[in-house]
Amino acid sequence: MPERRVDSSSVGEVLQEIALLLELKGDNPFKIKAYSNAARSIEILEEDLARVIREGRLKEIKGIGDALAHQITELVNTGKLQVYEDLRSSVPPGHLEMLKIPGLGPKKIKALYDALDIKTVGELEYACLENRLVELQGFGQKTQEKILQGIQQIKKYQGRYLFGEVIEGAEAILKKVLSHPKVLRANLAGSLRRRMEVVRNINLVVSTSQPREVLTAFSKLPEVEVVQFKDKASGRYALLTGVEVDLRTSSDQAFPNQLLQRTGSLSHWNAMMERAKTLGFKLSEEGLRRTGRGIFCKEEEGIFEALGLHFIPPELRENQGEIEAAERHELPLLIEDRDIKGVFHVHSSYSDGTTSIKSMARAAKTMGFSYMGLSDHSQTARYAGGLNVEKLKKQWEEIDQVNGEMDGFHMFKGIESDILPDGSLDYDEAILKKFDFVIASVHSHFTMPLEEMTQRIVKAIRNPFTTILGHPTGRLLLAREPYAIDMTRLINEASKTGVAIELNAHPYRLDLDWRLCKDAKEKGVKIIINPDAHDEAGLKDTYFGVGIARKGWLEPGDILNTMDLEEMKQFLKKRKPS
Repeated sequence: MPERRVDSSSVGEVLQEIALLLELKGDNPFKIKAYSNAARSIEILEEDLARVIREGRLKEIKGIGDALAHQITELVNTGKLQVYEDLRSSVPPGHLEMLKIPGLGPKKIKALYDALDIKTVGELEYACLENRLVELQGFGQKTQEKILQGIQQIKKYQGRYLFGEVIEGAEAILKKVLSHPKVLRANLAGSLRRRMEVVRNINLVVSTSQPREVLTAFSKLPEVEVVQFKDKASGRYALLTGVEVDLRTSSDQAFPNQLLQRTGSLSHWNAMMERAKTLGFKLSEEGLRRTGRGIFCKEEEGIFEALGLHFIPPELRENQGEIEAAERHELPLLIEDRDIKGVFHVHSSYSDGTTSIKSMARAAKTMGFSYMGLSDHSQTARYAGGLNVEKLKKQWEEIDQVNGEMDGFHMFKGIESDILPDGSLDYDEAILKKFDFVIASVHSHFTMPLEEMTQRIVKAIRNPFTTILGHPTGRLLLAREPYAIDMTRLINEASKTGVAIELNAHPYRLDLDWRLCKDAKEKGVKIIINPDAHDEAGLKDTYFGVGIARKGWLEPGDILNTMDLEEMKQFLKKRKPS
């Protein structure tokens, strides 16, 4: 695997982690703040960092003095930073893992270490079960209970990974496998090929006449850390990232059958075998047979055709009615990346984004989009640099300037307005009516009872200024469960009011859940695929949202931002209250 380039983003991450490690150690607050400020300065740097270093301009950056300049140069030039390595080795690894527990920050972790010598999550769990935190200053019974709940959440998700964390590495490995001279065909299978939001491993199916040679070569890839199992036809490997790879080889003739069997969910595969049986066939991973005679199919399409079905896209193979729809020739023509004409839910450096408005607009245009909806946080979201009215006016002037300079691209003026606890939107009507669109989102008071939370969001949907309901369930995959909410009622309400529901494409959210998309589609609710981008790279997360939309049976006509620029202008104009 090629060495990862140390860019501004990587340096910023290291500096931020140093600040975190220093805080875990209880170091000087001014020192901690210096690293944190330097991290932000580097992350928002619009120039090439390596070039800045070569030209001796590093100390011109705000917050970078002699010591930090030396460390940043060392990191960029060598790929390592000794101060960072020494610091990591001086902090118990379990302390970093504890930071994943909601409500447990560096100061509390240090307090636990000082008072109870707790170094690992296991020790912390035991201490909680022994009620050792109840009398500890700054903790108490409720805090102890929340920590125990958080630990259970972490344990629940061990060995599971976000699709967005795994897919790039998996595709890189697939490319290497395909380059082997003895490999005829290869493809990803399993949950990755179905584009599930959370996966457990990487599945690869490979056709070759020399399976042992291919399996041995795979075990020698630099990405592979441990060979867990290997026989004459298959292998299981642990990558350096911790993700497991299940590699299955087959003859080229059996490849389509192996790929079919190892792609669909278990219930989908069982349903396919049952259909084959009712038609007088026998379907197995070795192939399709009838009265003992093998039926050769060069591709997966041939197997579906033999069973009287239209080809079922991998994303739909969940036994959610796709086989019946394929039999009736009623499968949807699924949304594709190229169908998206523009994106909304984009943040800039005006709130908690790291990039200027102009840079975000240029990046969006470079990706082929013809419009972008800027939606920084509203004034109540002080933690995210929410915009007061003065900052809004300044931003609108800058948007007008960008629109005047860019041909073939338009930026819409929007806001991600907090849905306040009583269901109202941030800002009064005089301000709300000046936006081209409003994304209404919940960012606080997540623990409301189901009925109260549902009524809160229903009120926001009924607000005439609401254009889009943002990340509707509030979930953070593998980190935070959805808040208690009646999504059926919200979808019904959106259907009545014409409010679009966001499919937030950020790989940590992917919210709306794909399992709810069909219900929204059937009720005529428009879905909008938004990246929730905080920098240029974040715009590319739209890809993940398209994958979830495909799993949800959505077609281009179901997606709001497949409209071209003029259509979108007219849509937003009609949505605005007079």
